[in-house]
Amino acid sequence: MINAAIVGLGRWGRRLVDSVQGRSESMRFAVAQTRTPAGAADYCRQKNIRLLDDFDAVLASPDIDAVVLATPHSLHVEQICAAAAAGKHVFVEKPVALDAAGARRAADACRKAGVILAAGFVRRFHPSTRELFARARDGRLGTLCTLIGEQSHSAGKWEDIASWRTDPLETPAGALAGIGIHNLDLMIGIGGRIRDVHALVARRGPQDILDTTMVLLSFESGASGSLFCSLVTAAAFRLAVYGTDGVAEVLNPSLETFRFLRAHKSAAEHRQPVIAEVIESPGFDMIADELNAFAHCVETGAPFPVPLDEVVHGAAAFEAIVASARTKQPVRVS
Repeated sequence: MINAAIVGLGRWGRRLVDSVQGRSESMRFAVAQTRTPAGAADYCRQKNIRLLDDFDAVLASPDIDAVVLATPHSLHVEQICAAAAAGKHVFVEKPVALDAAGARRAADACRKAGVILAAGFVRRFHPSTRELFARARDGRLGTLCTLIGEQSHSAGKWEDIASWRTDPLETPAGALAGIGIHNLDLMIGIGGRIRDVHALVARRGPQDILDTTMVLLSFESGASGSLFCSLVTAAAFRLAVYGTDGVAEVLNPSLETFRFLRAHKSAAEHRQPVIAEVIESPGFDMIADELNAFAHCVETGAPFPVPLDEVVHGAAAFEAIVASARTKQPVRVS
């Protein structure tokens, strides 16, 4: 059982705590720190969590093995580096950094300190996406042609305009940082490094924020891709990978549906109907699984399942998409 600190107790920070507190045999939250302690005091009492005044007090706590960061994106790099210097393992919500240089700095600090840096790309842990990764990697999809990622929900229509989540400095390129970055990460994990991006962003909802994003991608492998995300429409999710031997996709906001369509192998077979293979995985708790995986890595020294080189490349792709959205031109990923 590792003892962790939660830093940031907004909606998502509490979701992280709720997923394991009193339920996990690997991890518990012992302390917390937030910018608004008065609003978190009752919650911390209910969860048997000690509320501390500042981040330095968290890092000075000798009984804390790891920190979990659910803080504004612009704070991540400095907080990661400080935690690493204090010998604390780090789990950080996405994005790790708002640019490639920051992600490299954070990764290097944790490597130098010998601590785990885990990026919270929770969708990698669902059985449906694991099945998709497996089929792409073992050749059952053949040569990858195109990857298509789509994710949306409607929270942007009523998000507090004073929240940091609506600040374009914290969440540039429309819906990218809030939700699109998940499919960007999955597409990198499956398709490899991205070479070029071309992004368009728009305001389609009632708030005075950019809420809808579309990105065309080209991969170094020669595959292509498209990424759509919006904060002002119905909740939906789809990640599809088209290969020469079939199409595999993950569907539904809960990711519970995996579907595979096998390509015909011959001209004669072409006249036969395509039969879909469907695997359903309802009710899976991705958040608990990723935090338990983090605890396992802290205890054993095993690498976290989201490779740091892919996290850093994802930050470079993120930075390029932001630049493309600003210039309305294609941008090469550094």
